[in-house]
Amino acid sequence: MRRSLLAAAALLAALPTAASAHRAWLLPSATVLSGDEAWVTVDAAIGNELFYFDHVAMGLDGVTVTGPGGEALPLANESRGKLRSTFDLQLTEDGTYKIATGGSGLFAFYELDGEGRRWRGTPEELESGLPDGAQNVRVTQSDRRTETFVTLGAPSEGVLAPAGKGLEVDYITHPNDLFSGETATFRLLMDGQPMAGAEVSVIPGGNRYRDMLGEETVTTAEDGTFEIAFGEPGMYWLNAEAEGEASLPQAQSRRASYAATLEVLPQ
Repeated sequence: MRRSLLAAAALLAALPTAASAHRAWLLPSATVLSGDEAWVTVDAAIGNELFYFDHVAMGLDGVTVTGPGGEALPLANESRGKLRSTFDLQLTEDGTYKIATGGSGLFAFYELDGEGRRWRGTPEELESGLPDGAQNVRVTQSDRRTETFVTLGAPSEGVLAPAGKGLEVDYITHPNDLFSGETATFRLLMDGQPMAGAEVSVIPGGNRYRDMLGEETVTTAEDGTFEIAFGEPGMYWLNAEAEGEASLPQAQSRRASYAATLEVLPQ
């Protein structure tokens, strides 16, 4: 296990940076709220600029909301447009809620009659999805996770427990307890194990209106931990990507990604 994690970290440096790819995000209208209950509106999109709708709407079929007690909650007033999707979430219980989307699938690259072809789907669909005569088949496992968090009243820890699958962040510092001028500590995990020597990038929102992207990249320690010193308040996009050994028997390689929208509040 350790060898595969180190290999994944070594390959991380060869991946495209966040600046050169489309970015997926879940953007809540607020992350810290008070009162007996509250509503939050969430935008979901994939774009070139952070938190600016310029490419395509994110589908909502895979979006889940987990309440403070671990219960699954419904999305309200769902709508999908050309450039963004939106939904509302009613918060009725004190604590922290996790809004997330992601999953695992397969990408296959193959040749048929001398031409390169692509296929994507689930492991169960692979055998029937490839045509007879397919040659030079290469199958890649793809794991992705996109998250954000909102809190009503006092923060809670229940929804922060790592799932132990794919690439994810263990929030040592609570994601709804981030303030400008303070340093937060997190841990990067792959399949529940600390990932050492990996790069994690953080980009502040509003990059459409800046000459510089403002990206900060940090490297995880031996125990997978990394620190982020947030200089200014606002919304931030945290991202990590990795390549390594596949955990599905049908695949020869693996790509994993993690992204989260975090709000940093003023002191």
